[in-house]
Amino acid sequence: MSDHVNNGSSSSSSSGYRTRYSVPTPQEICVPETFIKKQKAHEKHEAAQAESKVAEKKARAINRNLIVKKAENYVREYRQKERDEIRLRRQAKSSGNLYIPAEPKLLFVVRIRGINDVHPKVSKILQLFRLIHLNNGVFVKLNKATANMLKVIEPYITFGPPSLKTVRTLIYKRGFVNVDGQRIPITDNDVVQKNLGQMDVICVEDIIHEIYTVGEHFKQVNRFIWPFKLNNPTGSWSKRKFKHYVEGGDSGNREADINRLVQSMV
Repeated sequence: MSDHVNNGSSSSSSSGYRTRYSVPTPQEICVPETFIKKQKAHEKHEAAQAESKVAEKKARAINRNLIVKKAENYVREYRQKERDEIRLRRQAKSSGNLYIPAEPKLLFVVRIRGINDVHPKVSKILQLFRLIHLNNGVFVKLNKATANMLKVIEPYITFGPPSLKTVRTLIYKRGFVNVDGQRIPITDNDVVQKNLGQMDVICVEDIIHEIYTVGEHFKQVNRFIWPFKLNNPTGSWSKRKFKHYVEGGDSGNREADINRLVQSMV
């Protein structure tokens, strides 16, 4: 009798150790609420990013077409200006007169002397023009005030009216811009649009046009361009470079010859 009872209890206890637990289904698993919130936020962020990419792609396509149209208009404007100059010269010649072109509005100024024995007034004017180092170059709008300042610092600089080719070469080959006090190369039109887009200057061709024509926003665009850092000219400066250009030196106004100088310094 006792043997029968013992066998029953042992069988029941052994059957208890054999109890198996089933794996819960995905529906039965309770997902933490924080995980659900994080997942929804991630999905929302990805959707917003996808929308912004599509909008940015559309905006780039529109800007690209606008930039092409602007460049074509600028080319027509430059060619028309050249034709007008030729026409006026021919008219003056046919009537026996002498054609005198208008005074240039734009100058390109290059510093040709260092810091030794510089008068404080001269140093201040060079600083105002942002001609801090030797072979620095800047565009200057010619007016009465700047003309008087150029006379004061004439022994330390050389200057002249740049051609369209010179302006384009400088900006494309040696162009850097000032973004939050940092010298940033002009690698694409985005950096121009972000900083000058409010003035309808959205590409490099806009900068060239604004500088060459001395446009309405010349001051802002010119300050946006970092002073050009140029090399010594091919063959170096002349031994008498501190004398005026007309005396065989390099300083002072060299008029159209500034273009040849810049091409040798780029």
